[in-house]
Amino acid sequence: QVQLVESGGGLVQAGGSLRLSCAASGRSFSRYAMGWFRQAPGKEREFVAVISWFYGTTKYANSVKGRFTISRDNAKNTVYLQMNSLKPEDTAVYYCAADINGRLSFSSNEYEDWGQGTQVTVSS
Repeated sequence: QVQLVESGGGLVQAGGSLRLSCAASGRSFSRYAMGWFRQAPGKEREFVAVISWFYGTTKYANSVKGRFTISRDNAKNTVYLQMNSLKPEDTAVYYCAADINGRLSFSSNEYEDWGQGTQVTVSS
């Protein structure tokens, strides 16, 4: 079991940037996949990005490609989501999640451990 705590959310104007952090602790997760998902009011939870903790391989949703970057700092046990050129459509609660099987999955059903979420609001 891995405990995940997100931080870094807030209010930003369209075109601005934010960096979200996900601090991980607990059982070793060196072979996990670490993903970011988001959920806006009235919408389904959707995939944003994922990274292999061991290999560093990444995948992104088409809606954020070229704008968002996922990365990890092994020494700090932290995964980041750098969000640039933010749009009002990016407004959502952002969740960090871990998949023990190490799959770079787009589906939230494949992830076992979840953080509490952090709110990102982008004003027009």
